[in-house]
Amino acid sequence: MQPIMVKATAVWLVTNTSLTFEQIAKFCGLHLLEVEAIANDELARDIIGIDPVAKNQLDREEITKGEQDPSYELKLKDNPVIREGKTRKGTPYTPVARRQDKPAAIAWLLRFHPELSVYRICKLIGTTRNTIDAIRNRTHWNMSNIHPTDPVILGLCQQTDLDAAVKAAKERLAHEKSATEEQHAAQTSPLEQSDDVDGDDRQTTISRLKSFRLLDET
Repeated sequence: MQPIMVKATAVWLVTNTSLTFEQIAKFCGLHLLEVEAIANDELARDIIGIDPVAKNQLDREEITKGEQDPSYELKLKDNPVIREGKTRKGTPYTPVARRQDKPAAIAWLLRFHPELSVYRICKLIGTTRNTIDAIRNRTHWNMSNIHPTDPVILGLCQQTDLDAAVKAAKERLAHEKSATEEQHAAQTSPLEQSDDVDGDDRQTTISRLKSFRLLDET
């Protein structure tokens, strides 16, 4: 089981503790290189760190033990919210107080993950096509006050759900690109290639005939 908002948690641990990258990677379920990239400000630049202690995901004593012993593996706190989050399916219910954050989340997804389809965004944060189109076209009634914000930070979806949606979208685009390339290759048939070669040969023959001169008879 992993903490909620793993990247945001990793950002906080990198910034506020002396835990090793290996400890943070294991606790958050991230690759070691991802944690190193976070520390080098190459990844998660726009993600605000989340304190796992304040979010009831980790005891302060666990951090202390980890800082004192680099080989110690942090233990995730037994939190019902984490268990429920792992089993939740379908479009998430968004509390009324959080619904005003959806435009900011949509703007963030459109900017940083343009590969996501409208359907994916709707399913991910529980919004509507009309709202997405309004923000994309900058015709939303509150556009001037919308500031792109990670939906995970806003609590509108989980990091695992976002990662899965992005992965599926990238796989779809790769498949479409491959299909287009195959279709383009199929349009150039061997017969057409042969005609091109024959045409070049004919042009060469005509050029040689033009340069040919008969010898004077003696």
